[in-house]
Amino acid sequence: MWTLPNILTLSRILALPLLALFLWWPNWPQGYLIAFVIYVLMGVTDYFDGYLARAQGTVSKLGMFLDPIADKIMIATVILVLVGKQVIVDWHLIAALVILAREIAVSGLREFLGGIQVSVPVTQLAKWKTTLQLGALGFLVFSRAAPEWTWVLDTGLVFLWGAAALTVITGWDYLRVGLKHMDS
Repeated sequence: MWTLPNILTLSRILALPLLALFLWWPNWPQGYLIAFVIYVLMGVTDYFDGYLARAQGTVSKLGMFLDPIADKIMIATVILVLVGKQVIVDWHLIAALVILAREIAVSGLREFLGGIQVSVPVTQLAKWKTTLQLGALGFLVFSRAAPEWTWVLDTGLVFLWGAAALTVITGWDYLRVGLKHMDS
């Protein structure tokens, strides 16, 4: 249970309040830089927890349960705080809402399918979606640490829309697979 991959996953969950604190308060560039560093470290641990679990043969039920939860609450936390701090505004809110809605819907679908013993593997496209999503939010967080670099914000918003587009595609793929296993 207390394997290094599981500890890394738990560290992401435990770091969330600290990340939210530096994203929300104080409203100074160095705070956003600290938030960005925390965010990057959380992303690195997300990569390594899965890599190490597979490489060491220590994939566990706890890790399979906690990892997607850690990912989703990290994404939701960052999106909600960035919306609250008006980094994500206007029509960009649509992209953020699409991402949040898909995360919730796919979680519910996985829970339903798990109850009937159906596994839905993560696709390569879904991994690209996650990478683009994490990159988008990283750029958006960093945009507040370096507000004079307007290209950072612009890049983050473009990546956010790219992630939203992949979110729709991968969400539909998961839903299509799930519908095959639902009663009429």
